[in-house]
Amino acid sequence: MNTTMDTHSNIEHRLAATGWGLFFVWLGIAILAGVPNWVSLVGIGVITLGIQVTRRTFGLDLEMFWLAVGLFFVLGGMWDFAGATVPLLPVLLILVGAAIVASVMGSRKS
Repeated sequence: MNTTMDTHSNIEHRLAATGWGLFFVWLGIAILAGVPNWVSLVGIGVITLGIQVTRRTFGLDLEMFWLAVGLFFVLGGMWDFAGATVPLLPVLLILVGAAIVASVMGSRKS
């Protein structure tokens, strides 16, 4: 059992290091190539989500925080690509707040 934990710990460490390495390589390429912001954001989101898919492939738990971060980067990139005139952050804050209120109201006992 201990070897399984050691193996998972090793995989987790290697995936985290790979993710950060890919992040910095992508960011450097994006800056040097002068790619649009939305491409940079989507690229970062894809790297983040890819690490989560890889974690799942190796039988590790998904990290919900990083899953959300990856989705937000992809969403932010698509938001920028679409040329939305409303800033994304306030919209996300409203949606998160509404989801919290809805979850409280839905779980309320009569």
